[in-house]
Amino acid sequence: MTQSAATPEAVSAETFDVIIVGAGISGIGSAWYLDRDCPGKSFVILEAMETFGGTWHTHRYPGVRSDSDLYTFGYSFKPWTEQPVATADRILTYLGAVIAENGIDRHIRYRHHILSASWSSAEKFWTLKVRRGDTGETLTFRASFLWMCQGYYRHSEGYTPEWEGMADYEGRIVHPQTWPEDLDYTGRRVAIIGSGATAATIVPAMADTAAHITLIQRSPTYFNPGTNADPLADQLRALEIDEHWIHAIVRKKLLEEQKGRIHRAQNEPEAVAREMLAAVAAHLGPDVDLKTHFTPRYRPWQQRVAFIPEGDFFQPFKTGKASVVTDQIERFTPKGIRVKSGQEVEADIVVTATGFNLCVLGDIAFDLDGAPLDLAETVTYQGMMFTGVPNMVWVFGYFRASWTLRVEMIAEVVCRMLQHMDAMGAKEVTVEIPPELSGWQPLPWVDPENFNPNYLMRDMHLMPKRLDLPDWQHTQDYWSEKDRFAAIDVANPVFHYE
Repeated sequence: MTQSAATPEAVSAETFDVIIVGAGISGIGSAWYLDRDCPGKSFVILEAMETFGGTWHTHRYPGVRSDSDLYTFGYSFKPWTEQPVATADRILTYLGAVIAENGIDRHIRYRHHILSASWSSAEKFWTLKVRRGDTGETLTFRASFLWMCQGYYRHSEGYTPEWEGMADYEGRIVHPQTWPEDLDYTGRRVAIIGSGATAATIVPAMADTAAHITLIQRSPTYFNPGTNADPLADQLRALEIDEHWIHAIVRKKLLEEQKGRIHRAQNEPEAVAREMLAAVAAHLGPDVDLKTHFTPRYRPWQQRVAFIPEGDFFQPFKTGKASVVTDQIERFTPKGIRVKSGQEVEADIVVTATGFNLCVLGDIAFDLDGAPLDLAETVTYQGMMFTGVPNMVWVFGYFRASWTLRVEMIAEVVCRMLQHMDAMGAKEVTVEIPPELSGWQPLPWVDPENFNPNYLMRDMHLMPKRLDLPDWQHTQDYWSEKDRFAAIDVANPVFHYE
């Protein structure tokens, strides 16, 4: 540990060079890079939950799985050796192996919920007030650098709109993010509100047990059905190629294929839409109304596209175990849900697969020298640092590509930055908009024409601003950012060191 300042608060604090917030896939990956590239740095990972895994620990709904392949969602340094799309328990096993194999467990403090984070310009330190969930005591931690890996949504509760009549409903309403362990849906009528990746997972997982499932959606979503296997990976394994080579080769192949799909979606949206809908139609059969229920109103990849292994989401609709209602909800009734057309969907259980509550920086109360930090008044650099906020980086991954790709790119930049600070004896780094860009108008965090998921659109006012320049936004384009991040010069004047 570094030497603490001799103030009463500092004497009682545990002091580190770096604090990583969160022991999910972002925090674990960031810790691996920090340990590799900055081995002299002391660090701790503060995790509010009782164990690692983040999303993969908190989400317990039926069938919970990844909606992208683990060759790219997994780390570049840890081979994935199973089916490309994996269940939550397999992902947790993978993360646990990374922790155990690299000694990351000795750095993690579980049940440590951060209440506040205060920056002192005089001391060049962050001071964190942390409540221990197991003892209730409040602890103090100090660090010169904060690495925010806590994710982007509130784990304690999902987003559920307020519909008229919900109090009158006689059944049970559950959100997938807080799935009750005692929920028995055997022989019950289930209504699922929403049509994203969560709903696409729950429908096939519940269909054989429930009496019937009705999916209620305001508008359709794009899906990508396919086989949950990679022929190249299987062939290389048959040849007994080393798993590290297999992982690297298949990862590169999949990323190149994804690049082609995104490029075509942007340049040939109508052709791509026809191809995607044809793949869905092949799984649904002729008795399901493709145009009404499975033809989106937006262009492909304007929102995230979930991979559907073996097309399992569509089978219950084909067999009649599930049905779709595409309409707006008017109100809840005692027996179910009435939509604007007047149809009433009777249900014993309603599942609100309606998304997340955006959570900016973990709902932690931040201040800079006593002044509350409002991130909405800052401008982002590369979607990872914010103007005027010292010694802090934020990990926000991809939605068009696997989240973890950006975790690793950010980690490499941060480690180079920390090395540069040590070399020049600097204690503080901030990003500043160059004078020649001072006339540029700050814009919302994302361009809705580029990417517009509801959870971002609802709370865009909470997010940092961007400039209409690649370096001053999170573009959601891994294939351009991978080259741009690799070329970041940490000695560039955009980084201000003291």
